[in-house]
Amino acid sequence: MRIGIVAPAKTLDRAVAAEVQALAALAFPGVELVIHPQCYLVDGHFAGPDSARAAAFLEVANDPTIDAIWFARGGYGSNRIVEAVMPALGPAAARKTYLGYSDMGFLLGALYARRIGRPVHGPLVMDLARSNGSAAVARALGWLVAKDRAGLEGGLAGRPSAAFNIAILAGLAGTQWMPDLTDHVLLIEDVSEPLYRIDRMLFQIANATQLKGVAGIRLGRISDIQPNDPPWTEPLETMITRWCRDLGVPFVGAADIGHDADNKVVPFGMIA
Repeated sequence: MRIGIVAPAKTLDRAVAAEVQALAALAFPGVELVIHPQCYLVDGHFAGPDSARAAAFLEVANDPTIDAIWFARGGYGSNRIVEAVMPALGPAAARKTYLGYSDMGFLLGALYARRIGRPVHGPLVMDLARSNGSAAVARALGWLVAKDRAGLEGGLAGRPSAAFNIAILAGLAGTQWMPDLTDHVLLIEDVSEPLYRIDRMLFQIANATQLKGVAGIRLGRISDIQPNDPPWTEPLETMITRWCRDLGVPFVGAADIGHDADNKVVPFGMIA
């Protein structure tokens, strides 16, 4: 099996990449991680200019010898290449699994909207740098290589699901790249935001007509919450319950996803 690694947003650290390759070689000796050179480009915030990131994604996605795409890291930038890459994806792209989260939600959402490949919310290559990051990498490779259900989020059975970072979902809402999530359970999470911004993004999500058919919402971890001045006093669960009521969908509890090494795997749609 050959797994392609590209960086549609920020640059991949070379030392982390080498560690991931070493870990994969030990745990999955039949697997080749094909790291595109674009992953190491630097153009200010981004792993190369938009044109280079788009070209690398298309090269790997359209390569029939690559079986899956594992995104290198998040940050910001994948939305800037969506319109360039989506019309250029060919038959080989439709046969791949695409794994990542955070900013990669722009591409996962667009792929799911066009029913191209198998988008999956799950660990990134760069998650190895987190505390206990080897567990996240093993979970990602376990799913990509063997569809190992041990890494799945625990509440997915029998229901189509999708998972997004709240900021990315709010950015997708109202665009042509927002997938139809009718009858899906929607799992959401976020990181490094003050709670007033979470509340504001939930307002946008709750008023997105594209989400009116969602079957339920589950809340993952909201981590590294930034301080409010004055302090925010509404509990997170109260906030999400209120916005679910405005959206007209039930809040159905917690989800085991987030910007951490415990982030579980959520395939979009029904689990095969």
